[in-house]
Amino acid sequence: MNRRVFLKSSFATLALPALESLSTILPAATAKPAATGAPMRMVCIGNSFGMYPKKFFPKETGPNYQMTHLLSPLEKHRKDLTVFSHLDHDIKGGHFSVHSFLSGVKMGDAKGMPEGNISIDQRAAEHVGAETRFPSLTIGSEDGLHGGCHMCWTRTGVRVPPITGPRELFRKLFINEGAQAQEQAADTFDLRGSILDAISEEAKSLERRLSGQDREKLDEYFTSVRDVETNLELDKRWSKVPKPDAPFSIPEDRSLVEDIPILYDLIAIALKTDSTRVASFEMAGTGFDTSFFGYSSGYHFLSHHGQKPDKIEKLVEIEYYQMQQLARFFDTLKSIKEPDSNGSLFDNSMILFGSGMGNANSHVNVDLPIMLAGGGFKLGEHKRYPKERCKRVPLCNLYLSMLQRFGVNTDFFGTSTGTIPDLEVA
Repeated sequence: MNRRVFLKSSFATLALPALESLSTILPAATAKPAATGAPMRMVCIGNSFGMYPKKFFPKETGPNYQMTHLLSPLEKHRKDLTVFSHLDHDIKGGHFSVHSFLSGVKMGDAKGMPEGNISIDQRAAEHVGAETRFPSLTIGSEDGLHGGCHMCWTRTGVRVPPITGPRELFRKLFINEGAQAQEQAADTFDLRGSILDAISEEAKSLERRLSGQDREKLDEYFTSVRDVETNLELDKRWSKVPKPDAPFSIPEDRSLVEDIPILYDLIAIALKTDSTRVASFEMAGTGFDTSFFGYSSGYHFLSHHGQKPDKIEKLVEIEYYQMQQLARFFDTLKSIKEPDSNGSLFDNSMILFGSGMGNANSHVNVDLPIMLAGGGFKLGEHKRYPKERCKRVPLCNLYLSMLQRFGVNTDFFGTSTGTIPDLEVA
């Protein structure tokens, strides 16, 4: 059989990939019923280079810990957040393993996992389905290894491409297409049928002639096509629904560092207007212009400080700025009151902050800087878990707790061994 195979129907032709690698078929996203009252939201924030450990982790545990320098901008929110020590994914790989921050699974190990290396935000987005215009929003950088976090992944191992600046995010949230463009889109939707439905009989015939590995590869490919069709169906469903009014004029893109405040504002507005309930913010690398702080050295260079005090001082200033902006984001969410509810947007938004890098200077992916805020959890302390490998608690246990709180009916995620038992709901 030729390596390049075409399945055909009377109106559709689908070119298949080379059938030679192992995979598994996974279900496409499905819409879930709208929850009563205010919906739960999820925001995941990460950077590529972690946080300088000595300035991030408190020495004391429990609710009366002393705020460290990097946590100090969040002092007014301390009752609404918990810092976790010694949570990680027990993997190695330095920069390459940063990409597993929200999944707990390295790309090379995804084939052997029940849900591949899907990230927590995309698992939550599947639960939301078509309830919002955007099942999820990923904001960040398109830069390479030392640039973008690359932390958001689908079931089929595809990176979710990020929205790269406030201008693009603003247009996605608020700019409606003209009448002519909407008519053309409607015509396209009406003419487009399901490619897989059209070639189903020929596909079934082909599957019977394939080896086990090739059959699984074909399943994986069809799952990817179904994902595309699901997104097209979402576009069709929302094409005639007007977007919310813009709260201000369209912003200009500057640099990632300068854009952080307005990107946080736009995320808050997207949550407030229920344009989405899931958002991720990849802060990282070469897009993080350190000239904003008056430095000529890049973020990546400073993260490899070699214990040199001047480089550590500059690195900590960059990280302190990130925490200042996070505190401002919390302020914004708390200022937005939920309709028909006594709570705020913050109360109904779980916000995860962290990184897949524990210590960039030594390229280790253990003891990740992890913090959880909001979401109605009982928070307000520093939790330290066993450091010994035989007693370690996987970070994915926290993710499983978050998914269950979000409403996802599941008893596992990634490499989880259970939930965080003492992470109670307030």
